Amino acid sequence: MTPVQLFLLGRTLMKIGEEALPELPPSADTPRVGTRAALVVLSDLLGHPDTSVGEIAVRTGLPQSQVSGTVARLRDAGSIVTAPDPADGRRQLIRRAPDVSEWVSEVRASRIGDALATALGTDDPERLREVAAALDVLAQHLTPETVGRLRS
Repeated sequence: MTPVQLFLLGRTLMKIGEEALPELPPSADTPRVGTRAALVVLSDLLGHPDTSVGEIAVRTGLPQSQVSGTVARLRDAGSIVTAPDPADGRRQLIRRAPDVSEWVSEVRASRIGDALATALGTDDPERLREVAAALDVLAQHLTPETVGRLRS
């Protein structure tokens, strides 16, 4: 496999994952944001509680405006909470909500079966089991922690 093939495979897998995930619930006060941005922001908050929009933007590479919109939607959905920074009252600190929101519960309960079948263009149970098993092997060996070893 070439690096280009691996990159394209990763992009395809990401798209299948996005298709399988529930969208954030609509909010009258904030613009629509993608599930990908929401997952990136929530993932960043796992390792960096009590952080700011600007800090999330720097760490994730997302534009600050996208992080701001995503934070607003996640707050509206009950997935995160914000509070004024005691050191700088103009700044908001962001952390995961103490209770699991309905959207996070839906994300955790989501499965890839339907999206995988659609992407493969088949509902053949044997083929779906074969591909799902291959994905399970990849997931066991290529965890989010493995990416950290590439950045050193």
